[in-house]
Amino acid sequence: MDIKKKLGTGIASAVLGLTLIGGGTYAYFSDSVTTNNTFAAGTIDLGVDPTEIISVDNIKPGDVITRDFELQNNGTLDIEKVLLDTDYTVVDANGDNSEDFGDHIRVEFLYNADKLDEVIYETTLAELKEMTPEAVNENVFYPLLGEQGLPVDSIDDLVVQFQFVDNGEDQNQFQGDSLELSWTFTALQTEGEDK
Repeated sequence: MDIKKKLGTGIASAVLGLTLIGGGTYAYFSDSVTTNNTFAAGTIDLGVDPTEIISVDNIKPGDVITRDFELQNNGTLDIEKVLLDTDYTVVDANGDNSEDFGDHIRVEFLYNADKLDEVIYETTLAELKEMTPEAVNENVFYPLLGEQGLPVDSIDDLVVQFQFVDNGEDQNQFQGDSLELSWTFTALQTEGEDK
């Protein structure tokens, strides 16, 4: 055999050997299994009952109106914090207001119907409107709900007292006026945890 044939046969043998070795690395036993996994998000569902906390007519300086309402956790996740955002609009019947009607409405958040003399926090509607929702939580809801917040399926009673403050001065500018109050409650979840 000449050198070319020997060289060609050698190369062909080497390629065949490499092919067999390479092909052999793919020959193995195997098995596979598929798992079915689920991520289901929980829900935050804060309820307030009743949804109209106060509606009163013909108030005068010195009048006190007490109302109670429930904070309800109707979701599947615990609520850590409840925030309250206050907004209101004054309808000036005579166009003669030089002061904000909200400065003359005192608000007292009370613990519950059994302890009406225990005030959690006292302010005016005007001051409450300027407070951040986080500050309201720290001053009103945290003292009421504490570290536990509002667990799933729990209900907490809250009593609020409004007073048209009689400041001993002429308050005629408020005759016939109305104040439309909007409270927006926001619930926040507890911190994430290892599951």
